[in-house]
Amino acid sequence: MTMKIRYITFMIIAIFNMAVSDAAPSNKKDVARNLEIFTQIYKTLNSMYVDTIDANKSITTAINAMLNQIDPYTEYISEEEREEFLSMSTGEFGGIGAYIGQTKEKETFVSEPQEGTPSDKAGLKAGDVFLTIDGDSVRTLGSDKVRNKLRGQAGTKLKVTVRRTLAEGDTILPVEITRAKIDMNAMPYYGVVRDTIGYIQLTTFNEKSYPEVKKAVTALIADPRVKGLVLDLRSNGGGLLESAVNIVSLFVPKGTEVLRTRGRAVTNEKIYRTTSSPVALDIPLAVLIDEGSASSSEIVTGALQDLDRAVIIGERSFGKGLVQSTYPLSYHSILKVTTQRYYIPSGRLIQAIDYSHRNPDGSVARTPDSLTNVFYTKAGREVRDGGGITPDIKMEYPEVSRLAINIVLGNYHFDFATKYAAAHPEIASPEEFVMTDEIYNEFKQSIDPTTIQYDKVCESILDELEKAAKREGYLDEGVEKQIAALRESLRHDLDKDLDTQREQISEYLAPELLRRYYYNRGAIIYNLRFDPEITRAAQLFGNPEEYKSILSAPKK
Repeated sequence: MTMKIRYITFMIIAIFNMAVSDAAPSNKKDVARNLEIFTQIYKTLNSMYVDTIDANKSITTAINAMLNQIDPYTEYISEEEREEFLSMSTGEFGGIGAYIGQTKEKETFVSEPQEGTPSDKAGLKAGDVFLTIDGDSVRTLGSDKVRNKLRGQAGTKLKVTVRRTLAEGDTILPVEITRAKIDMNAMPYYGVVRDTIGYIQLTTFNEKSYPEVKKAVTALIADPRVKGLVLDLRSNGGGLLESAVNIVSLFVPKGTEVLRTRGRAVTNEKIYRTTSSPVALDIPLAVLIDEGSASSSEIVTGALQDLDRAVIIGERSFGKGLVQSTYPLSYHSILKVTTQRYYIPSGRLIQAIDYSHRNPDGSVARTPDSLTNVFYTKAGREVRDGGGITPDIKMEYPEVSRLAINIVLGNYHFDFATKYAAAHPEIASPEEFVMTDEIYNEFKQSIDPTTIQYDKVCESILDELEKAAKREGYLDEGVEKQIAALRESLRHDLDKDLDTQREQISEYLAPELLRRYYYNRGAIIYNLRFDPEITRAAQLFGNPEEYKSILSAPKK
């Protein structure tokens, strides 16, 4: 047995040993027997199979197949993935500071250089396509491998060549970049919006999140214009549990219980309380959430709701009530495993899916609302478990059109913004920018009708109607004429559809344009001008009686 195969076998044994440390003796025998069978199978394949077996690929596949039967959060992090995984927790890594994307042809491009980072200082621009890195071609290497080549120790240099779109056409440019320590900005923006709202956007929970949010809260409540705070956790997938507890501590009395975690054994319960004095104990507070708000976002949201400290606005959150711990393995790999469930102050578990009870086909489903249980907030308001956090003020949004979806998926808005910025040195500020007819018509003209494909639902329905009418014997000449008339009246016309869907498309196009001139900060400022949840928060803060009523128990 080679060293690599021996290591992988030992690693699997270590994983199983961890899982059976509290298991019954009979279960330990089952594990030992199956591990022996697994080892024999692999040794036989390795020595007898007609082709060479890739040890890393085969065993990683086996590990992932085993872990996928548990839950989506228990995962194996290989040595190659370790650095990126750890950087998510620490909030920093060595690199150039640029978000990158990938085309259908596997070309990697700069989607946005982060303001003030090496990529920005070196002159990289959104839309630049990487051709070579340190002399090696990366044109179709794929974004994951390009990302690895761009990262490295702070202070080291790298030379890249990029293809850039200019007003007069494409050009090839050499760029030299000096890597630096890149801080992952957990809080992309905070400031006063709508004249009276102290707004904070938090995108993740890492080691830097709490001090950054504390700094923002302190600055905002010192501003005499601010009548209330909004903590925006939309699309925040979570992160460090301790960071969530610390952020809750900014708004509630010291010593307040935020959550309890419980593992397999009864003695594994742990209580998390706030350990520092609050910064903003009394100012009105709203938290914005959506279906992408998960894990630590739900800890903050759920605790503030259960303690009647904030009004929750938006959509129901994701519903992740599980806690993961990491365990180091040999050769710098890591196992992240679900070890506990967490319960917020009312005592409820907001986990939406019970992975321990699967359907016969292996699938899982959310807990039906009819099977959830009632709990009560500190003031006596009813809340429920088993399906994420239900907001106090629910927001509904129009369905995104298929044309808008395909424009975004096809990067038509991105490509137009790149070409527009190359031809126009400046545009209005984010506070004043307006999507004019001139800009939108220029966007329309940039789209080649032969390249864009989008689902034409009405035409599909008419096709099915015609088939059903023929099948049922109703498709006579009169019906055929009626269907033909409907087809003509419902015929899709790209130019007309672009006009009809202008408002929705502009919601994606305008921020993309502003990123070219004012970075992500500009896009955020622009979006906040029209954000319906911010509008609702402003109404709430302007009506103290409504705010108080929402956070009070209903009168009997």
